[in-house]
Amino acid sequence: MNPNKEDETRQRIAAVRRDIDAIDARILDQLNERLSLARRIGEYKAAAGHAIVDKAREDQMLRALAARNPGPLANDGLKRIFSEIIAASRQLQEPRVISYLGPEATFTHFAALEYFETYDRLVPQPSIKDVFDEVEKGASRYGVVPVENSIEGAVNHTLDLFQEADLKICGEIYLVISHDLLSRSGRMEDIRTIYSHPQTFAQCRRWLGKHLPEADLVECSSNAQAAKMALTADRAGAIAGGEAGRIYGLQVVASRIQDVARNTTRFLVIGNERVPVTGNDKTSLMFVTAHVPGALFKALGPIAEAGVNMIKLESRPAKYENWSYVFFVDLLGHAEEEPVKGTLARMKDSCQFLKVLGSYPVATMGG
Repeated sequence: MNPNKEDETRQRIAAVRRDIDAIDARILDQLNERLSLARRIGEYKAAAGHAIVDKAREDQMLRALAARNPGPLANDGLKRIFSEIIAASRQLQEPRVISYLGPEATFTHFAALEYFETYDRLVPQPSIKDVFDEVEKGASRYGVVPVENSIEGAVNHTLDLFQEADLKICGEIYLVISHDLLSRSGRMEDIRTIYSHPQTFAQCRRWLGKHLPEADLVECSSNAQAAKMALTADRAGAIAGGEAGRIYGLQVVASRIQDVARNTTRFLVIGNERVPVTGNDKTSLMFVTAHVPGALFKALGPIAEAGVNMIKLESRPAKYENWSYVFFVDLLGHAEEEPVKGTLARMKDSCQFLKVLGSYPVATMGG
């Protein structure tokens, strides 16, 4: 072919492809808008107890689309395309399965109830690792795990699991923690043994030393488990949230016994989905530097130079090498927007490994 003719052909194809790309972008926007409306219908159906599948409505819709189809899209192709769209809509209308650190009535359970819709299905898991596993293998769409407490600091097990898992942080929840002393009788003089989670004992240490200094403290895997134990053991009490007392039929002996009034726990919502930019976002990342002087200073340099607000810095021992550390950082801003986007690109040059754990909307403290 004549070189000039070949060049002209390429230019014409490129121009048409630009038009196609623009149309694809509009189709994508409208598909997402359509799916959002389908999800709203799913909420209405769930509230009214209606079935998700409405075959009569689907058949009517496909017939109406075929009748108004001017071509060149053949009606067989139209049916295949819209059948896929309908299937995606049905999937969105299904209640989402959410795993959380159980059992029922843990603070993680209450955090999940606060974040997700009433028609979503919340499933308790026996450990934080089980929550990660359920989400990673697709059995649950999201998981909820604790990550730090305003008094006791980081939940190290959660941070460690991010070194192994290939999951994203999709959201965060702050929950004000209030502890009650619960028992079957409701009388403090009956209590000889108290069950609770180790962190809860730490958060109520002064109160226990003052009011029940002789009581035996027995650690449990969760406050909800402690409430279960107090329900069956003799002369026992549990420290847990007041809602746990209601669920397990225990009476409140003393309310709000935590030593610090502003006791707040931060929970993470983990999943496999990217969260779009909202304009008020936070980005979490983990990175590893070389074991040489000044390596951490050099890795953090781009954050300061770009004026990005770093709101958290934690370190944990690396699982693959003794005396090496993994650093966890939270930045204000979204990884797909400047200045965070450029900052991350510059940090990679100074790190042996850097992984963005997720960008997600900033939650309101305490709600």
